[in-house]
Amino acid sequence: MTLRRILRGLGTALVLIVVVSPAILFFLWMLSLSLKYEIDNGAYPPILIPERFAWSNYTQIFQANDFLRYFVNSVIVTGSATLAALAVGVPAGFGMARMKARKSAVIVMIARMTPGLSFLIPMFLVFQSLGLIGTLWPQIIIHLVVTVPIVIWIMIGYFETTPIELEEAAMIDGANRWEIFMKVALPIARPGIVVAFILSVIFSWNNFLFGIVLAGRTTRTLPVAVYNMLSFEQVSWGPLAAAALVVTLPVLLLTVFAQRQIVAGLTAGAVKGG
Repeated sequence: MTLRRILRGLGTALVLIVVVSPAILFFLWMLSLSLKYEIDNGAYPPILIPERFAWSNYTQIFQANDFLRYFVNSVIVTGSATLAALAVGVPAGFGMARMKARKSAVIVMIARMTPGLSFLIPMFLVFQSLGLIGTLWPQIIIHLVVTVPIVIWIMIGYFETTPIELEEAAMIDGANRWEIFMKVALPIARPGIVVAFILSVIFSWNNFLFGIVLAGRTTRTLPVAVYNMLSFEQVSWGPLAAAALVVTLPVLLLTVFAQRQIVAGLTAGAVKGG
């Protein structure tokens, strides 16, 4: 039995290494590119750790490309879209879970699976007629197409796993539906809300398609700003890798710090009906 457990643990560790190692390798190589001068980035055989670190790659992206403004734009768009999605999606998920609205849940999932381009063209025409193209408002509004279905779907699965007996007891004590939601269901659903929040932030923060079409010169988000650093003449791999790390780091840190809540929320949502 002990040998079987050891072999099972070794097998699990091997699978994890195989799955995770490419992502770790790509991240380390991107970090290496961001800390090397161009002559080292073009060297053969490749140099992983340079003799001198090119910290100027990071200062260059903020000085020459106004990355601080684009970072603030990303924070505003992602933060607004995520908070609005939570305000709409958490109550909606609670209502669908308690009413067992399966058809509505399927519609939410279809909306999540539909390509963003399908929404982008008609929304672009609407925003253009309102004179909003080039501002942050179109990006915030259209990001709700991504974040709201995520929040609703996660919260449906989570609320279906929470004990309904507590809500029935509160109803017997005279609480109405809103009070039950705010004082009973919402505190219990905190891990699910954390998962919905983090996934919404990730999908909104990394969205490129909406920004490239709807953003103006001063309202670009970080993924668009990184794309605009590419040119046909020459690619500066050091600053480009530094910019990519700046885009990746906030979401990566958020995920690392909240990994326990993510596992708890996803696990609870995965056992619905059990």
